Amino acid sequence: MIEHIVLIKFSPNTLKEQIDEVIQQTKAFRGVIPGIIDLQEGHNFSERSQGYDLGLTVRLVNKEALEKYQVHPKHKEVRRYMEEIGLLDIIVVDFEID
Repeated sequence: MIEHIVLIKFSPNTLKEQIDEVIQQTKAFRGVIPGIIDLQEGHNFSERSQGYDLGLTVRLVNKEALEKYQVHPKHKEVRRYMEEIGLLDIIVVDFEID
């Protein structure tokens, strides 16, 4: 299995409602993008966040599923929306789990 972890930082001008929309769009990946086992996402409340607003974890069946996830049209659509609303930075960590 693959664990895909994403931290997302938006502009200070990005509204909470816009970030909520990102969360709703991303949660809709379940059942649409093949290979997803689990998906969790939410607003970051940590004071140690270094300004990152949103955390996402996606568990996928294997590396091939991760590759397909990254180029899936729904994934690209959400990425475009994030750029429109003020995406500043993304940190991604992918690792294999037993």
